[in-house]
Amino acid sequence: MLTLYFCPGACSTAAHIALEETGAPYQGRPVLISKGEHKTEAYAAVNLRHHVPALSVDGKVITECVAILAYLARRYPKAQLLPIDDVDQARCIATLAWIASAVDPLFRRAARPERFVTNDATQPAVRDAARNAYWVKCREIDGLLSGKMWMMGAQYTVCDPYALVYFGWGQRLGLPMAELLAYSAFKDRMLERPAVRTVLERELSPMLTAA
Repeated sequence: MLTLYFCPGACSTAAHIALEETGAPYQGRPVLISKGEHKTEAYAAVNLRHHVPALSVDGKVITECVAILAYLARRYPKAQLLPIDDVDQARCIATLAWIASAVDPLFRRAARPERFVTNDATQPAVRDAARNAYWVKCREIDGLLSGKMWMMGAQYTVCDPYALVYFGWGQRLGLPMAELLAYSAFKDRMLERPAVRTVLERELSPMLTAA
């Protein structure tokens, strides 16, 4: 049995979409960060780091979005969420790792600078610098998508729901995401996928109303 612990609107949305894409039966367990549910003893028993997503596989827990996405793609090869070629698989996982390590931290600094600096006077500078750097990364993703259907080219992979999360987060920061023509067109294609819409509707995603 698969059980996905997720928070609507968090990076766990990518794992939620990928799991829906596989067609595998699973249980979804919302963990509402806004209510502090990720800090409870009950959730600590699932993930000591108090982060989402977490995927329980017959009682064994996988944490970190990149690991969960790679696991789902490999466990369910019929869903074709990873390229077949070994080098292309490695490039796909490298893209996941780049998003996690280079894009994700910038949003967190822009959205919650108080978590990184305690001095109230310096928080606006941290926020603005991170927001500007995040915009640069969004433009880089736009460039990666230029002339392509999906992040890795013609094949839809686990990179695509992960990239979608950061488009929505750019909207959340008030960035002019509509200016990114390739990224915006990619977002529109994503919203046409049944699994994506199912998850975004379930999570009440603002991307549906902003579309």
